[in-house]
Amino acid sequence: MKHILLNINIFALLLISCGDNRPSNASKNVMQDQNNKTDNTQHSLKTQLDAKKEAFELKADSVKKQIYREGLESVVKSGILEKAMNVGDVAPNFKLNNALNEPIELYQYLKKGKVILTWYRGGWCPYCNLTLHQLQVELHNFQANGAHLIALTPELPDKSLSTSEKYDLKFEVLSDIGNKIAREYGVVFKLTDDVAESYNKSFGLNEYNGDESNELPLAATYIINEDGKIIYAFLDADYRNRAEPSELTEFLNKNK
Repeated sequence: MKHILLNINIFALLLISCGDNRPSNASKNVMQDQNNKTDNTQHSLKTQLDAKKEAFELKADSVKKQIYREGLESVVKSGILEKAMNVGDVAPNFKLNNALNEPIELYQYLKKGKVILTWYRGGWCPYCNLTLHQLQVELHNFQANGAHLIALTPELPDKSLSTSEKYDLKFEVLSDIGNKIAREYGVVFKLTDDVAESYNKSFGLNEYNGDESNELPLAATYIINEDGKIIYAFLDADYRNRAEPSELTEFLNKNK
């Protein structure tokens, strides 16, 4: 009888032990939060851009790596980051035609709410394409916070239209021919001769932009309030770094 009772007690303890190993509601919530954070991290723009950087480092030869590294160093040394418009500055107004040849004016948009103004180098740039896609994903959150998104590019209109259609972009994409508006914002720089030669051999930069200036804009992003004042600025000499769209939403939410 003692042996039977002992076996029953052991069996009961095993059941209790197994039950204790099952996650409680609280631990389930924590696990879910961790999974959500992991998913958000995996889908963040930075994660995608970093993966693209790593792929380049693995595939590119040492000569190309050096050319591009010296190109980035040249941008830093140019002093463009110090000269570019920044938080507190009044954003210059502009009027440009969109891909459908419709005139779009910045200050007309500001009458409707804040504007996120961003530059991309061209549809030939994989980092730009990742960014444009992620901005499109985040667009509904920008709009929910009363903000409009406008993207500028030095690409010719037919090129920007192709980019817009390819990625099904639902925000304004404007061709800033000759980087005229980018120059007013102080975000234009000249490529080194080696980088310019590499770009023109690889995909024909001059054909994309319709000139031989070999100039490009920083991948800059501003948030401009209804008074025309810049209240947020992302400026980086490295075109592979971009403003995180979800962080733009967070900023808008905190500065309604």
